[in-house]
Amino acid sequence: MTYIRHNTDVAAGDPVLDAARDMVLAVGVRRTTLTDVARRAGLSRMTIYRRWPDVRALVADLMTREWVLVANRFATGDPVTAAVGVVRELRGHPLWRKIVEVDPELLLPYLLQRRGASHEAMLALVESALTRGQERGTVRPGDPGTLARAVLLTAQSFLLSGTTMLDPLTQDDLDAELTTLLERYLQP
Repeated sequence: MTYIRHNTDVAAGDPVLDAARDMVLAVGVRRTTLTDVARRAGLSRMTIYRRWPDVRALVADLMTREWVLVANRFATGDPVTAAVGVVRELRGHPLWRKIVEVDPELLLPYLLQRRGASHEAMLALVESALTRGQERGTVRPGDPGTLARAVLLTAQSFLLSGTTMLDPLTQDDLDAELTTLLERYLQP
């Protein structure tokens, strides 16, 4: 597996990423162009091309920014509560919903071929939370990196496939099951 990072400057409030978010929410990834993003951001196309070679690279950085902003809101909490909270928040996130509804094929490389910057950021956050939990005695011994990967894979499956398992369950039911799975996996 390779780790791909297009651009490390993915801060909140970046006018190009904000414009890209607006465009993707309006028309989806396939219909978004760098020209449209530049126009919406009030910049030249060349300014955009200096940072991103194409829309996919721009959208990859946009996804990283959006997903990490969500995850950072839970970063200091209990790892189980944080993981379930991130899944819940991402499931309702407008950008996530638009991509899943209109451009789901965009997610396939990150599921089958490589980790992206979002995965790396999430792994770092989860590993840090697990290390803190181990120091407090609330998380079982083990390599925090290995545990973080298992937690991330489990949470990711609930995020990606949870809706296929809803009838007759609710999202709250599945969130409760994810909580139980992670608590039992991580308990000392």
